[in-house]
Amino acid sequence: MLKSLAFLTVILVGISQAIAQSDRAKPNFVVIIADDMGWYDCGAYGHPSIKTPHIDQLAKAGLRFDNAYLTTSSCSPSRASIMTSRYPHNTGAQTLHSQMDASAVLVSTPLREAGYYTAVAGKWHLGENVRNQFDAIYGGNPGGEEKWIEALQKRPKEKPFFFWLASMDPHRDYGGKGAAAKIHQPSDVVVPPYYPDVPEVRQDFVDYYDEIARLDSYVGKVREELKSQGVEENTVIVFLTDNGRPFPRCKTRITDEGIQTPFIVTWPSRVQPGQTTSSLISSIDLAPTMLELAGAKIPETFQGKSFAPILKDPVVKTREYIFAEHNWHDYNAFERAVRNERYTYIRNELPALPKTPPADAVRSPTHRVLQQYHAEGKLQPWQVDPFETPGPPEFLFDNELDPYSLDNLIESPAHHAVLETLRKELAHWQQQTGDVFDEAKLLPDKYDRGTGRLPEKVE
Repeated sequence: MLKSLAFLTVILVGISQAIAQSDRAKPNFVVIIADDMGWYDCGAYGHPSIKTPHIDQLAKAGLRFDNAYLTTSSCSPSRASIMTSRYPHNTGAQTLHSQMDASAVLVSTPLREAGYYTAVAGKWHLGENVRNQFDAIYGGNPGGEEKWIEALQKRPKEKPFFFWLASMDPHRDYGGKGAAAKIHQPSDVVVPPYYPDVPEVRQDFVDYYDEIARLDSYVGKVREELKSQGVEENTVIVFLTDNGRPFPRCKTRITDEGIQTPFIVTWPSRVQPGQTTSSLISSIDLAPTMLELAGAKIPETFQGKSFAPILKDPVVKTREYIFAEHNWHDYNAFERAVRNERYTYIRNELPALPKTPPADAVRSPTHRVLQQYHAEGKLQPWQVDPFETPGPPEFLFDNELDPYSLDNLIESPAHHAVLETLRKELAHWQQQTGDVFDEAKLLPDKYDRGTGRLPEKVE
């Protein structure tokens, strides 16, 4: 009897050790997400003067995606989409600040079922109904990063882990989160052609650059902490943003200025350093990729495609098109976009509504300059877009020749074949995902149909 008990004990210990070893072999995941950071605004993507040494080093240590796109250029809908691997109109939280239903399945849930410890540190913005899908949630001020290291240190050491490290930088208001270190100068600023190059605009960008630098410093601290814990080799770090810059013509737009994201992946034990890929991916592809790498079951609700093959071979293509949408975010909207590696087609179902930037961008010095110059008739033809009402119902942009989306090719005979292909792809995607335009159901009785904006009492 004693021998049998001893034998059983040995078997149980062996099974326990095997499970522990298996869990240790699973990759860890750390997703660092910026808040309103443009894809180009770091040295890793070619910006000549923003000081981002840690993000740049992250790219040198892993794989930089040059064709990564978000499903929307709006904070909470973008985050909900990434977490659920569903398009915004399928999450139930497609408008700003809307709540996901409790039935929504976040990527953290199948990871927990696979033995992972899961935690959020920094900005939450996912609603109250899904907080129970993480083991721990840490706040953090002023930029959202102050609890990142503490969260990493308090994790249970016997489990693989998934951390969603959510910055509030470089979201406006810049002074409201505590002053970032003043390390940039107006001469560092690269002013996009759709803004007047004046001191007020340059200073607005200086403040924005400084907040990116604060975020960058924490990227370095996270990597150092993972190294000190001895888990860096088997930890997948992903860096991305939730939407474009908090400036007019960027945030809430579904041109590249709004939906293209920096997207960097490092995994020292598996991904070769110093690589780049032009393969097209969507932000909804991140969740199924992590689950595939973890050996976890991918929920049937997920709509993304795993890009795990690209991590092995950057030349591999996993999708031909990405899709994006613009719904209510301070102002009402219903725009849809499809993009391949070169062209973007956008359909605007509410062209009579003004293309007003979101509230934080409206309050910006840059927008005030645009308003002043527009009133004085000083804007160039390619700068009047935020004030163009009604606007075209359709857009076609050649992103290779026109990276700022200034030249609408919708009437170009030379691009008719491309236009028809993209129209069909967008229509097919809308049918496949149940995306139906119904103005009466957007925000009934809540927004002014002349301006598209919610009345003050509702906001």
